[in-house]
Amino acid sequence: LLPDFVAGALVSVVLTVVVVVLSYPLGLVLGLAQLSSSRALKIVTRVVIELGRGVPALVTLYLVYFGLPEVGLRLSSFVAATCALTFTTAGYTSVVFEAGLKSVEAGQSEAAVSLGLNRWQTVVLVLLPQALRNVAPTLGAWVILVFQATSLAFTVAVPELMSRAYSVASSTYNFTAPLLLAALLYAAISLAAMALIAVALKLRSSRRSGRREIEQALAVAD
Repeated sequence: LLPDFVAGALVSVVLTVVVVVLSYPLGLVLGLAQLSSSRALKIVTRVVIELGRGVPALVTLYLVYFGLPEVGLRLSSFVAATCALTFTTAGYTSVVFEAGLKSVEAGQSEAAVSLGLNRWQTVVLVLLPQALRNVAPTLGAWVILVFQATSLAFTVAVPELMSRAYSVASSTYNFTAPLLLAALLYAAISLAAMALIAVALKLRSSRRSGRREIEQALAVAD
């Protein structure tokens, strides 16, 4: 029983990684589009963002898996789950990226313009690196939420953890033990991921503090 559940958990982890790798860049693009001077682009991307945030992930998953075949596009269960969760996650993370970009002090943009950088050079070279540092903890937390959301994929027969638990429960008519084991595995993986993210953020903070101390020491020496 346990090896079967572990195999399902690995599918959940793989699905999480694929969704994060696809949705974070898409969310960044959507967030950047909201800073565009093009009204049409802002309207179109805002519609995409609000659909991603406003439509429940399960409904999106059903539309992709059951709806697309009606127009001649049939996707495997894993690909359908990936597309649906990527769309939903990108909608939410785009708001995170947009907020991060807007949180950078206005003086940074003014300094970049004074150095001769154009609008997009300012965004990419000056604002974006600082924004990513600001939103890193939030993006880290979203990884956990995406992992937990992969449990929805069992509804379209992706052989992930929840699917394995439901299969065992249905065949044995004992729902408590399989679902409890699945819950413990979800919790264990989520806690482990949170610990790794916390360590990564702490190391990043330590490196930044170390660089500041070196810069201050050099300034004093000069």
